[in-house]
Amino acid sequence: MLSINILLAEDVHMIRGALVALLQLEPDLHVVAAVDRGDTIVSTALDTRPDVAVIDVDLPGMDGLTAAADLHRQLPRCRSLILTSLGRPGTMRRAMSAHVSGFLLKDSPPDQLALAVRSVAAGRRVLDPQLALSAWDYPDNPLSRREVEVLRLAAKGADAAEIAGCLYLTGGTVRNYLTSIVSKLGARNRIDAIRIAEEAGWIP
Repeated sequence: MLSINILLAEDVHMIRGALVALLQLEPDLHVVAAVDRGDTIVSTALDTRPDVAVIDVDLPGMDGLTAAADLHRQLPRCRSLILTSLGRPGTMRRAMSAHVSGFLLKDSPPDQLALAVRSVAAGRRVLDPQLALSAWDYPDNPLSRREVEVLRLAAKGADAAEIAGCLYLTGGTVRNYLTSIVSKLGARNRIDAIRIAEEAGWIP
């Protein structure tokens, strides 16, 4: 029986432990590393050389989709399976752009995880058919990468001065970005822009 080595990235301790236990029940699946931050995924993978990385989207340090894209660049033989509660078309589109091999919702039946890992390891894609169809028809993110960074910090409660400090910009530049974001999204204000972008999956 072919052995599949797995790296698991999940920041909630109880969920991470449950997923490790679930995967280890399968005789052909072996969790070689479990991390709780997105910015440790690539370095850990380079050390442990997993066949499949099972990655949550919402991780501290670096979001899971950005980490998956970095992992694809640095260790292309390791395939990524996104495991998330964010079943949004925009998130699926970002996942496809990040070269992930699978996208599985956390409320899927438990036996689907092992099947998905095996399928991804074998070179097949695992995507929820209805969500994939929705993602195909969904509009592209109109925001630039910098605008996404600005809005992501705004969504966390940062004001213009704090965003400027984090991104090494002037306060006026940040305010211009926020005005542009509201306009591009057809939003009423900054709060509405955050809601639209979060629902679309355009900001992690």
